[in-house]
Amino acid sequence: MRIGIYARVSTKDQSCELQVRDLRAYCAARGFDLVREYVDVGQSGAKDSRPELNKLMDDARKRKFDVIIVWRFDRFARSTKHLLTALEEFRSLGIQFISYQENVDTSTPLGQALFTIVSAVAQLERELIRERVSAGIRNARANGKKLGRPRAKTNLVEILQLRTKGYSLRKIAAKLGIGDATVRDRLRTSAENPQMNDANLL
Repeated sequence: MRIGIYARVSTKDQSCELQVRDLRAYCAARGFDLVREYVDVGQSGAKDSRPELNKLMDDARKRKFDVIIVWRFDRFARSTKHLLTALEEFRSLGIQFISYQENVDTSTPLGQALFTIVSAVAQLERELIRERVSAGIRNARANGKKLGRPRAKTNLVEILQLRTKGYSLRKIAAKLGIGDATVRDRLRTSAENPQMNDANLL
């Protein structure tokens, strides 16, 4: 039986090594013929289109493997709609789908039912978490709490003195430890408001 495995991590500082190692061992233990590995690094599961996932779907349509195995189903899809759409296409192509962690095999009726239920529950959990985070942010703002990084405080006099000395915007930014855009904004604000005094800060 020809096998394709799929692994994914959301950020580039993460590694798929654990997923790939477990899936290789699973294939070896069952005597499967591993024909290709598809690994997406730094790709959000919320995206239906990912470089390696697209290659996997293209190869599936060319019948290059009989089974696709993933480490956990949310590594493959993060929405019930995407999951069910892919499963339906796999079914029409005669390709089985196995989730290693959940021990779910869509070649069986029970496996198909369990996979749909587990995916729906996982999506509900993500939506609840997202709503709790959004509610927390709304509550913090309602209480007057400022969110995000504090704006850098930069003395306009320092910027003007360095500019007078012939420093470029980039060099001024580097010397003061601020961004180029901050320097540019301060100079523009100064030009638009000549009454600004030396004590004005961001």
